Amino acid sequence: MTELKNLADRTALVLVDLQQGILARETARPSGEVLARGIRLAGAFRARGLPVVLVKVAFHPDGGDLPVDDTDARNFPPVAPPPEFSVLPAELTGGPGTENDIVVTKRHWGAFTGTELDLQLRRRGVDRIVLAGISTSIGVESTARSAWELGYRLVFAEDATTDLDAASHAHTFTKIFPRIGRVAATDAIVDALGA
Repeated sequence: MTELKNLADRTALVLVDLQQGILARETARPSGEVLARGIRLAGAFRARGLPVVLVKVAFHPDGGDLPVDDTDARNFPPVAPPPEFSVLPAELTGGPGTENDIVVTKRHWGAFTGTELDLQLRRRGVDRIVLAGISTSIGVESTARSAWELGYRLVFAEDATTDLDAASHAHTFTKIFPRIGRVAATDAIVDALGA
């Protein structure tokens, strides 16, 4: 893992899919641990007055905005999940500083596709993203690839990220993320924030 220097300038935290319907799934690293570390990261960013972005996936009740899923392995449900699937946990959304959080609703794997995420970050002068969430090889990696292509510097909180599959998580963190950013633990990121 990387030793980080000061992250306090022009940095935002982006937490991907830490929502009820996804947190309820069985994951390689327990989702409760990932959520707890996400909450810790969010608290550190809020304490420094830095942007916190909470990304969730949701669909219209009629399912009309579900992505085309003509694939060998199903990527999305055949019908829109119930509204409670997309609810962000109160532990993440309540407390001091949360009124300034940015909530982005996506309808694809990545948080940049079809959303205002890039606009919200650029207007705040952000050029570096700390990224974490579920799942590593899908939502987090898709968001990371787009962010890197858009010119953002990236830091990945490995212990605040998990996947439905341990091998997929390991592949992304050993083969993909080191090529587009820096990998660090939550403690190192919080220390680098000076929070």
